[in-house]
Amino acid sequence: MMEIRNTEAELQRFRLRAIVMSVVVFLAFCLLVSRLLVLQVERHEELAERAESNRTAVVPIVPNRGQILDRNGVVLATNYSAYTLEITRSKVGNLDETIDGLSEIVEITARDRRKFKRLMDDSKSFESIPIRSRLSDEEVARFAAQRYRFPGVDIKARLFRTYPMKETASHIIGYIGRINQKEKEEIEDSDDAANYRGTEVIGKLGAEKSYEQELHGQTGWEEMETSAGGHAVRKLGSRPATPGKSLQLSIDIKLQKMVEDLYGDRRGVAIAMDPRNGELLAMVSKPTYDPNLFVDGIDQENWKALNESIDRPLLNRALRGTYPTGSTYKPFMGLAGLEMGKRTPQTIIQDGGSWTFGGHTFRSGHALGPVDLNRAIQHSSNVYFYTLANDLGVDGIHDFMKPLGFGQITGIDLPGEVRGVLPSREWKRNTYKRPAQQQWYAGETISLGIGQGYNNFTILQLTHALSALVNNGVSTTPHVGKVLIDPVTGMRSDIAQPAPVRLGYKQSNIDAVKRGMVSVVTGGTGRGSFGNARYSAGGKTGTAQAITVGQKEKYNAARLAERQRDHALYIAFAPADDPKIAVGVIVENAGFGAATAAPIARRIIDYWLLGEYPSEADMAAMRKGQAQSPIGTPRRVEDIPVEPDDSAP
Repeated sequence: MMEIRNTEAELQRFRLRAIVMSVVVFLAFCLLVSRLLVLQVERHEELAERAESNRTAVVPIVPNRGQILDRNGVVLATNYSAYTLEITRSKVGNLDETIDGLSEIVEITARDRRKFKRLMDDSKSFESIPIRSRLSDEEVARFAAQRYRFPGVDIKARLFRTYPMKETASHIIGYIGRINQKEKEEIEDSDDAANYRGTEVIGKLGAEKSYEQELHGQTGWEEMETSAGGHAVRKLGSRPATPGKSLQLSIDIKLQKMVEDLYGDRRGVAIAMDPRNGELLAMVSKPTYDPNLFVDGIDQENWKALNESIDRPLLNRALRGTYPTGSTYKPFMGLAGLEMGKRTPQTIIQDGGSWTFGGHTFRSGHALGPVDLNRAIQHSSNVYFYTLANDLGVDGIHDFMKPLGFGQITGIDLPGEVRGVLPSREWKRNTYKRPAQQQWYAGETISLGIGQGYNNFTILQLTHALSALVNNGVSTTPHVGKVLIDPVTGMRSDIAQPAPVRLGYKQSNIDAVKRGMVSVVTGGTGRGSFGNARYSAGGKTGTAQAITVGQKEKYNAARLAERQRDHALYIAFAPADDPKIAVGVIVENAGFGAATAAPIARRIIDYWLLGEYPSEADMAAMRKGQAQSPIGTPRRVEDIPVEPDDSAP
């Protein structure tokens, strides 16, 4: 009886377990069906797309970068194809052993290793990184015979950027370099992220940077079917890359090279501009550098030499060098006096050689006696402009000079431009911290009238203002970009520029100032360089202090270190009655503007208006600062070849 009860209890427990298990199986089945419904119905399209992407791979095709040309079609930046030896770290066992083994087959220098290590820091392990560039055919053949020994190492054909003119116009052209992490993040956050897939380099400076989008082109793609192991099976579709547009600059590279040669080993800036449209014909910043050094990543030795040089060759002095403009500021001060009703062309000021204000005597060199505007500009009367600055006041000077572009961003289509300093009471309050320093003193205004004091401008701003003056008060935006050329159709399109701005000056006032500047050439300090020119010109010399010399001290160049001597400046325009070129020149620490800066301006204008290139004897003398009027018989511009450096790739 007991056994029957035990058997029934066990059966009861078994049935309960069976029911529980059935419920569990049923629930599990329901969950499985539910999951299948989600996967097969709700997420069908998403998963199908993901499966397809696992089966296919999209490979970007990087476009050829557009060329950069000068106004006459001379190539300033282009591309060439060369073989590189590249390593994909994720496919390599021991990286150091691999590189050591490769060095037994092809030459791998210490510089190559340092550059490779630097690139590793900016790259992912699955990216291919070059360990050697520009392999010869013999080196390619040697590696190909040993390829089986080096998994993860391969030969690739890449396009390399090259700058055939090397150091010439390097600050204008700029250079490209490998995209760094910050640039990657900026690209990823931009609308161009897709267009930069696969791109490894980008414009870093100059026109290469400011016209990056136009030069880059449109990235293409290939869609490949892949096997489970990731190997390509067949091509499913493709779109070819569209090369970047070629950029034609307004720069005349032959003129640019001539002016750079005229400087020799001296430092400074020379800018030639068409005042009618703002085109820059030359924009020299000396010394220069070779942009080819930066294309693959500059090595430590060259970087140290450039970065630590006392001459600062990497500094674009035309855009970032600021200077007191000295007496070249006087024509603009004269125009301010006329426009603001403080002077007429006939107003006479007695120049006794010095002027005393507030118990302080401001020197003026030698006494000129009675001077009007014309004579004040011609003979550079400090007293005339001391008194004018006092009458205008610092804020009056500021408000007049600002529309001319002094202390302002000109809007040039190159990166890195600085403002300089156009002083005002507000500027001083915002610049200095201590209340005693924030106060503007009346005596501080006086030196502004002769381009000294707090005045600090770029030579681009000075040339831009000159262009507006001689263009009858119409200001144009300086620019180097002229034309974009479509790589497919060859169609040329002018680069749109901002509309000219009419500054509203009276023509009679402009003419009075221009006559004064012509007098500088015919009977003033510009006569030595321009006196025998076959065209009429206007100009103004300037000498700007590199260091402050006390009013009671006499300037003595021989007693000063070379880099403490005055800067030499000259501004010029020609022809006087219908200006087609405006020039601004500074030679750092070279002394008197008429002796060293004006001769450079003369050669620039001779080139542009007469088609004359200095003789070899004249070039040699100019490099040493030992010529004023041209020496010997000038050569014809068309007879001078444009010669790229033979050592360029």
